[in-house]
Amino acid sequence: MEIELLRHATLILRMAGRTILVDPMLSAAGAMDPVANAGNDRRVPLTDLPLTEAALDALLGTLDGVLVTHQHRDHWDQAARDRLRCDLPLACPPVDADAVRAAGFTAVTPVEDRCEWLRLEVIRTGGEHGRGKIGERMGPVSGFVFRAPEELSVYVAGDTVWCPAVARTLATERPDVVVVNAGAAQFLTGGPITMDVPDVRAVMDAAPWARLVAVHFEIWNHCQLSRVALKQALANAGVAGRVMIPADGEVLRFVPGAT
Repeated sequence: MEIELLRHATLILRMAGRTILVDPMLSAAGAMDPVANAGNDRRVPLTDLPLTEAALDALLGTLDGVLVTHQHRDHWDQAARDRLRCDLPLACPPVDADAVRAAGFTAVTPVEDRCEWLRLEVIRTGGEHGRGKIGERMGPVSGFVFRAPEELSVYVAGDTVWCPAVARTLATERPDVVVVNAGAAQFLTGGPITMDVPDVRAVMDAAPWARLVAVHFEIWNHCQLSRVALKQALANAGVAGRVMIPADGEVLRFVPGAT
């Protein structure tokens, strides 16, 4: 099983012979207005994708499906809507299905709870895109667990902070690999809306058996936590070896039974 980080939360999941694009944000650097109320006016995304246009076209041609965890533009942008084949199988939360269909996609699977999709078992999970009022304003988000016979299971937690829904998923589904959106995205008011260092540590403590992958850094102008800062915090706590923090374009390979 492989996870290839393209940028931010956009990644390629390869398992059970399937290639799935997760949370496609395909815009060129600076193509979109910055997040407001973030303390800076840097246009987003802050960097380009780590591959050429020709290489991106080739990669998109290998896809078996697309997963959209929610519709915020750093996970599902206009460039993705324009560039992806409209007949590609696309899974998403039910709340987003009509909007995805309205964008022209014709093979949409709303995942209510759990279903079979591309011969994979897909389980939709809950989350909180921030705590208190800021979380309510950010709207609903979802994570997804992927399973296949004789394969490692993968939990893509999505845009969530540490919360009871994440703890419940870890306890009940016991995924082998957990991908968390870190970066401590934050506005000038309210707390983080994605995981910060304590949240990542909470996931580690709750799932000591799992291999953790942290993504969602340094691409959007309201992300406050860098890869270097998370690595240093984990090193200071003596647990740096338990979390993989891939660079853009890096491919992580997972083998059952390996540590």
